[in-house]
Amino acid sequence: MSRICELTGKGRQVGHNVSHANNKTKRTFLPNLQNVTLLSEALGRGVKLRVSTHGLRSVEHNGGLDNWLMKTGDDQLSANARKVKKEVAKKLAETAA
Repeated sequence: MSRICELTGKGRQVGHNVSHANNKTKRTFLPNLQNVTLLSEALGRGVKLRVSTHGLRSVEHNGGLDNWLMKTGDDQLSANARKVKKEVAKKLAETAA
């Protein structure tokens, strides 16, 4: 399983551990990923995603999963999140018509 947030695309970063003697060794910085079930108001059900805590805060700030998905471009989302976005868009179009 890859260590990439399904909503924000945040992944691992590479850097150095630096000792007191200024020796540098490679290391990775991993995002804080959580398995969560986010509720979609349009779909009326929960959606399981692997999201970073930064992504969770962003979703809450934008007023929920549906608003976040509608504002975010498809290139940033995972395949699973794109599928959910398509379902939400279809449901919102049905209710608007």
